[in-house]
Amino acid sequence: MLDTSADELADLYAVDGVHEFPFTPPGFPARFEGREAVRAGYRAIWGASPAEVQEVRRIAAYETADPEVIIAEHVVVGTVLPKGSAFTVPGLLILHVRNGVITRVRDYMDGSGVAGARA
Repeated sequence: MLDTSADELADLYAVDGVHEFPFTPPGFPARFEGREAVRAGYRAIWGASPAEVQEVRRIAAYETADPEVIIAEHVVVGTVLPKGSAFTVPGLLILHVRNGVITRVRDYMDGSGVAGARA
């Protein structure tokens, strides 16, 4: 995420992996289905975003009863260009991993932090 490399991110996914965004602002996709959709989707999102990420703080990682599922809590800190307005966006990921690749992500983020910095 710091490097905003859609290719590096997509390569972590299974060919049929899914990335879901349960809480999305208008105009934002609800999900990407398949590795190539993850690649294209993040390339478009990161390419169009005025946000520059400076740090991703790992808050906690939680193991679950299912060895293929992990929950990760994080905070993204950055600025919105060209204004330089700061933002902080908390998030939670529920990741399903099998055979070393991501099969499904549910990505819960509070996009109001970036929206507030853009205003």
